[in-house]
Amino acid sequence: MSRIDTLPDDGPALSLRHALYRAGRSYRGGITSLAFDLGMDVDALQKKLKHDEERRWLSPDELEEILQWTQDKRVLDALGRAAGVVWYRPQPVPATNEQLKAVGHLLEEAAQFVSSMHEGAADNIWEPHEVQKLESCGVDVIRQVLAIMAGARQSMEDGAHA
Repeated sequence: MSRIDTLPDDGPALSLRHALYRAGRSYRGGITSLAFDLGMDVDALQKKLKHDEERRWLSPDELEEILQWTQDKRVLDALGRAAGVVWYRPQPVPATNEQLKAVGHLLEEAAQFVSSMHEGAADNIWEPHEVQKLESCGVDVIRQVLAIMAGARQSMEDGAHA
């Protein structure tokens, strides 16, 4: 297995092929460990995850298994971007004053970022990296708000059954 990473910089958005390559390399123990967990030949998996290989591709079942084992958000982001959807993994966070302040801070940062994008909006010419960064920022805000909403609901339901 090559220890040389042939894919430059993660960037804010990866293609599905690049996300799968990163997921395999980032998996605890790397692609070798992932292949073992999947019950797959290491060389075969390595070839299927190679980001510049067009001849081999994962079957839908293999893709599903890799997603189940790695739970890599980059793969979920790439799939969601292709479908034009935002994914959310329910992880309630307590709806405390501190958490609400943290979301407020995140929203302030997002607002500052969005207002810094005025050059793209002024001439209505958006560069791919600007759009990717804007989408990434928006998705982060949505996930944070949903997590606090889930935490508030969980707290309410726990209090109702106490």
